[in-house]
Amino acid sequence: MNLCRSITRAALVAAAGIAVAAGVSAGRLALAAPETAAIVNRGVVELETGPADDVSVRMAAEIASIIDDGATRRVVPVVGKGPLQNLVDLKYLRGIDLAIVQADALDYAKSQNFLPGVAALTYVTRLYNEEFHLLARPDIKSVKDLAGQTVNVDVKGSGTAVTASRLFGLLGINAKFATDRQAVALQKLRQGEIAALAYVAAEPAPFFQALKAGTGLHLLAIPLVQAVTAVYAPTRITAADYPNLVSPDGPIDTIAVGNVLMAADLRGLPQRDRNLSNFIDTFFTGFQGLLAPGYDAKWREVNIAADLPGWTRTPAAAEWLRDNPQVAAMPNLAALKTLFSRFIDERRQASGGAPMSPADKAALFQQFESWQRGQAR
Repeated sequence: MNLCRSITRAALVAAAGIAVAAGVSAGRLALAAPETAAIVNRGVVELETGPADDVSVRMAAEIASIIDDGATRRVVPVVGKGPLQNLVDLKYLRGIDLAIVQADALDYAKSQNFLPGVAALTYVTRLYNEEFHLLARPDIKSVKDLAGQTVNVDVKGSGTAVTASRLFGLLGINAKFATDRQAVALQKLRQGEIAALAYVAAEPAPFFQALKAGTGLHLLAIPLVQAVTAVYAPTRITAADYPNLVSPDGPIDTIAVGNVLMAADLRGLPQRDRNLSNFIDTFFTGFQGLLAPGYDAKWREVNIAADLPGWTRTPAAAEWLRDNPQVAAMPNLAALKTLFSRFIDERRQASGGAPMSPADKAALFQQFESWQRGQAR
């Protein structure tokens, strides 16, 4: 009996001690919570991307890698649903400071008054391009054949849906649009239930790289008529990216769809506005690091000083560029290489010479770069 009482008394004392300790710990945590919250939220900016399979998710992670310092700066990527929803979120969703948005979605939002006050949103910088892919079944030989046919444009509100609607309108082609997920649409295309699927994606896109040769599915060329080139930059899809879909001697004309880093209107939120300014300073200062091996090749298309006509640059970004004028003078290597390639093609065609292979053009461009560096010295 005495032994039982001793055990019971010891258990009660131990329980009381645990309760007291728990109370003290809870009290300490309660006292520390505001301080902890302040530390965790210090310098945070939330950046909304495209859907989970979009290249913007990887780009946002790479931005975070040069911004985050573990103490005063941090980027929190947020997966979005599409460019139009990103604009809505940028204006209304609590905490969203930045968003990656297609440039043609910006034009649509402004021209159609899609979002009241959308003009108050500003841009930090133009980003990379994505290519418009139009995959068709074997019997569809040109875009004109899609008149009256069903073309899948991804889910409603997607970037592809915005671009496809605008592009087909510019071409005067009245197609029927379906809004299945791309994986579902591909199966329907293989079964002949739809005529084509459109997909705005950064090339080389794994979706198309996975397609096998011999299926008859093929990419359609986009007619680069004046109405189209007045809105979109022309580009080409080559066999280097999709050997199973594109002939080595027959690149396919298409359009490039620009993306923009947009900022929320934070004028009434001083702390978030300071965080954004700190982000911009660090991003622009460290941008050259994103051009190094190991980062996405799309960064080489970006010129942070390029203007976006019709839109206002975020004050902190405009100020940084004014203070660093040498950046505005730096050439965009990818754009320069594209122009160089076109120059070679046009000169060869004018002189009646044989086309130069991509490998030979790349070697010649390297020689040009070496010469240019020598001139700079």
